Amino acid sequence: MQEIGIVNRELARVLAAQGHGDLLMVVDAGFAIPKGADVVDISLSENSPMLIDTLRELKKFFSVEKLIFANDTKDVSPTLFDHVIQLFGEDVAVELVSHTHIKEMSKTVKAVIRTGDFTAYANVILVSGAGPRWFCEK
Repeated sequence: MQEIGIVNRELARVLAAQGHGDLLMVVDAGFAIPKGADVVDISLSENSPMLIDTLRELKKFFSVEKLIFANDTKDVSPTLFDHVIQLFGEDVAVELVSHTHIKEMSKTVKAVIRTGDFTAYANVILVSGAGPRWFCEK
């Protein structure tokens, strides 16, 4: 029985399937997830779990090279936006796109994690990266 790391079997499966450059989306409770998407629904109740808490846990086990947000996240929920940026640090690139574009991008992600967050526009696409564990001789 797995007792450390990500213990949610579906979430662990989705993370293990990600490769460098793959897209993983973490969304709020109300995001219109495309039909047929591989979804891990971890929502429990209103605001449980929150997007930031989910990202904080994912960051422990998953390398990210870029965050993609809808412009609306920065405009409507700037505190959430700032907290996510701070969590991942300055080495992780940030891209802002229209809400329409992020909805289109959601059709191409490898998987979606749905949280219970009721913060408006609490949606982010994580671009999988090669983390600090990779060795480069030169």
